[in-house]
Amino acid sequence: MKIHGLMKTTLLDYPGKVASTIFLGGCNMRCPFCHNMDLVTGPENITPIPEEEIMQHLKSRSGVIDGVCITGGEPTLQTDLVRLIKSIKDLGLLVKLDTNGSNTSVLEELMSKELIDYIAIDVKSSFNRYNKICGFDSIGYDSNYVDHILDNIKRSISLLINQDSLDYEFRTTVIKEYHDKEVFEEIGNMLKGARAYYLQNFVVSDYVPDKSLHGYSKKELTAFADQLSPKIKIVGIRGID
Repeated sequence: MKIHGLMKTTLLDYPGKVASTIFLGGCNMRCPFCHNMDLVTGPENITPIPEEEIMQHLKSRSGVIDGVCITGGEPTLQTDLVRLIKSIKDLGLLVKLDTNGSNTSVLEELMSKELIDYIAIDVKSSFNRYNKICGFDSIGYDSNYVDHILDNIKRSISLLINQDSLDYEFRTTVIKEYHDKEVFEEIGNMLKGARAYYLQNFVVSDYVPDKSLHGYSKKELTAFADQLSPKIKIVGIRGID
């Protein structure tokens, strides 16, 4: 397993827990607002951290951290992910997985083997806008493969909503150029009955490919949250001071 980054301690990545965060490379999307594009398009240019070093760090932090957040890139593209998570669980640590939801079979395996404690799915937009916001055209995907990805995301969303044993959340990075009241009406229908959904305000950084994008004001985000609240149990806002 090639691990391309480690945040030794975080209070933000795993809600309510002290955690370490592991970053894995590669992704099947090209979102113009991604903060980890170096992991997405050029993981081979980042010197990997030996897995043994990561595991030694986690052992040394026993009693200090509660768990590990695994993010990317898109972690479920890694064929060794299940084995890595089992190794972490064997240390007695909780595991949270950040994913775009496009690999439902991996989520099903992790859940059936009780290897995962928290899943966060990034909902990019309403389904009819994924092609634009996720850069599928720029990658050169044909329509059948795009349909396959979207079908898997729908299955992953349904998988989480229709169970009550695993903690989870959905979240969207909110961007003026891509999200409006109509989009959130559609997302509300997509996530109807979900336990938790968070609006994460877009903030530009040096790593974002498209620096012309903009976030919303707290007042505008609150209006979106109010719009969504009748359909989703918990709607929160992140990224606003």
